[in-house]
Amino acid sequence: MHKIVSLSFLTTLALYSNEIELNKINVESTLLSDVSQNIAITADLADALTHNIPSIDMNRRSGIANDIYIRGQKRDNISIEVDGTKVYGACVNRMDPPVSHILASQIDEVEVIEGPYDVEVFGTMSGGLKIKTKKPKKGTNGELNLGLGSWGYKKLGATFSGGNDKVRLLLSLSTESSNQYKDGDGNTISQQIDNFILKNPRLAGTAYKDEYKDMKAYEKKSVMLKAYVSTLEDQELRLSITTNKSDNVLYGNSKMDAIYDDSNIYSLEYNINNITDNYKNINLQYYYSNVDHPMSTQFRISSNDPDMDKTNHLTTSMQGLKLKNQFSINSSLITIGLDGSQREWDGNYYNTTTGVSLNTPKSIDNSQTDNLAVFAKLKNSFDAFDISTGLRYDSSKVTHATLKSNDYHALNANIFTTYNFNEENKLFFGFGQSSRIPDARELYFTGSGGNLQGTPNLKQTTNKEIDLGYETNNELFSFKIKTFYSSLKDYIYIKKGVAVNAFENIDANLYGAEIGGSLYATDDINFDFGASYKRGTKSEALSTQTDKDLADIAPLRANLALNYDYMNNSTATVEIQASDRWDTVDEDNGEQVLAGWAIVNLKMKHALNKKANLTLGLTNLLNKTYAQSNTYVDLTLLTTGGSGDIMLMNEPGRYIYTNLDIKF
Repeated sequence: MHKIVSLSFLTTLALYSNEIELNKINVESTLLSDVSQNIAITADLADALTHNIPSIDMNRRSGIANDIYIRGQKRDNISIEVDGTKVYGACVNRMDPPVSHILASQIDEVEVIEGPYDVEVFGTMSGGLKIKTKKPKKGTNGELNLGLGSWGYKKLGATFSGGNDKVRLLLSLSTESSNQYKDGDGNTISQQIDNFILKNPRLAGTAYKDEYKDMKAYEKKSVMLKAYVSTLEDQELRLSITTNKSDNVLYGNSKMDAIYDDSNIYSLEYNINNITDNYKNINLQYYYSNVDHPMSTQFRISSNDPDMDKTNHLTTSMQGLKLKNQFSINSSLITIGLDGSQREWDGNYYNTTTGVSLNTPKSIDNSQTDNLAVFAKLKNSFDAFDISTGLRYDSSKVTHATLKSNDYHALNANIFTTYNFNEENKLFFGFGQSSRIPDARELYFTGSGGNLQGTPNLKQTTNKEIDLGYETNNELFSFKIKTFYSSLKDYIYIKKGVAVNAFENIDANLYGAEIGGSLYATDDINFDFGASYKRGTKSEALSTQTDKDLADIAPLRANLALNYDYMNNSTATVEIQASDRWDTVDEDNGEQVLAGWAIVNLKMKHALNKKANLTLGLTNLLNKTYAQSNTYVDLTLLTTGGSGDIMLMNEPGRYIYTNLDIKF
């Protein structure tokens, strides 16, 4: 089931195929390594992933902290795990998605799960990310990174690692800030709002106050500390702490901005290898993550009205304990484990100036989600066949301070097979079923007006999916095609214009295809390409509606890159990113037709010597004005209400940047 493949033919934009270490991966997932080298505008992981994986789209929320979709699925339909730690955001409006709590410069590799093929992680219904951060190394080594770009972008990062056979330590520091980016028309985030208000004067209160119109878009600092201690032979204690602090993050087409967004990720892990000839590994991990996120109107004109001077202060925490045992029996690799976790989520409205709680119910009142699961996996090979299968049973409970509690039980299972015609060609097929429970927002969220927007009796969603694909890899070219069909039972959907119990369960179908590959024209020139197409439909339109299109399903999108390798480890790239017109939309629930677009990007990474690289880049060369994120009512955005306008966020215009990386 494994194939050694380089990033250049896994992804749609492999800018540095010659310097990527070849990795072993499963065909049901995609591995992206050297992530920090694929960042252009910020250290935002979403930016790197959407440039490199055909199945991933980015939802533009701000200059940073953007969200991702995997095959049109987002929020709790996909899982995010950092070094075995389950991570959630606190904001009900996705100002702090899980991928925003780890920086690309801290990451060693990212595995993208496409489909219900991971039984180890709670909530992997339609896909997920397994993020692995850098590990401490022996000896003394380090890396410095300096980044500068348009709109006053500045980034400074440093990583230091060292140790011996007994103890290894790693310290990673990063600071980053930027002014507001400008779109292709030269408008900042603040000016995009002003232009929207010109057409909708009654929304004048959502504009930034004069003293904030030119403020920075964000400031972000991060620290990661790791310690690995060899206690006995083949035994290791691993400690990891990551803290992130983001201040004054502007969210142009939302009604509020993040005053700050602070998160912490802790992990304590004990690992034992080679216990017996058959008992290969036991791993016990305790983890804890938390997010503190107040979003407020204080930068907006509306806050001059005491009744609109509001903060919704949300916090969440997640702690868990996971035990995994791995055995090798008769050429089969067997993993058996226990997984338990508890998530707490709380939110409260108060007057920003006085700090006095508003006379309304809390936005989320001390909700708690408990999960206990047992899982098992098996991998084996029989002649030309590779087989992987997994099984997981979940028992979950979601509680609230005053509203109805809910119990959920689910049996998740999958099988994935690969037939290897020869060393260069393989055919793969998978079938899986996985479920995810409703979260506290969908069950219990109460708006600032006091209406219960959540629906306390929601059922869990179940995805039954089939995947089929083919992959070839030879000296002249590589090519991979994947198709999928997903049947979503009790899919959780939000209905526009519903003040109370806006969420409901529906049945839906989702299908699509992805291609990616490389053509090696010469030893120095290669072409990388990738494309993704998805289509989603509701089984029936929602009551009083007629539209059966599923929201958040981006149209056909493709990337093409020409790479020229020169000197030693230096590469120049010309890339085209393009999207078809987004005209298959759920208009009944807030989406709008978006024009197709195409942009040209240039990049050159020049090796100054074996230890230093200088990168020069230019994105959106032709200064195109375009939007890639739609306006489904699942997000609370600036709108005139009813069937009126909803504000889009344009993507950044022409952007010039440079990065200097020095290793020692």
